[in-house]
Amino acid sequence: MNGIPIDVSQMKTFEAIKGEDAKDTRLLKEMMIEANSFLSSHEWCDHVDSLYFAYGVGGIIAIFLAQITPYSSEVDKCLWVIVGDIPAAYIVADDNPTVADALDAYCLEMDTWVKAVNEGESVDDLIPVNVSPTPEYAEQLRGRLEYIRSNILPLALAG
Repeated sequence: MNGIPIDVSQMKTFEAIKGEDAKDTRLLKEMMIEANSFLSSHEWCDHVDSLYFAYGVGGIIAIFLAQITPYSSEVDKCLWVIVGDIPAAYIVADDNPTVADALDAYCLEMDTWVKAVNEGESVDDLIPVNVSPTPEYAEQLRGRLEYIRSNILPLALAG
């Protein structure tokens, strides 16, 4: 398992990603590059050691499992990375051992952000979201989360 505490035997490396067609494959590979760039952009990430494609729908959402070399021992070495037509985020793998757990945790964290925005509360201590905390963005995100829960999460649970 390459030091990753989660079974990666059903996950794919960059070269092995194969979508439903050529376009889906291209989109998923682009999303893997985005996930790598997203992690690498954080000051606590020295290096992305491995990245596995766990689940996704090209251009909509993709979930990757990453093993990183952090700059600090206080940073988790194993993270889920979620990217797509949603705010990119990382989720700690220790508390979320499956793709479905990671996706559910992502939705819960983003729900908290949406709720805070809609109630006029601060989002400073919440999951970082790469847009301004406005009601318009909160509504867009709420709609995407609803779609994920209805259409993506059931498939992730089954897979």
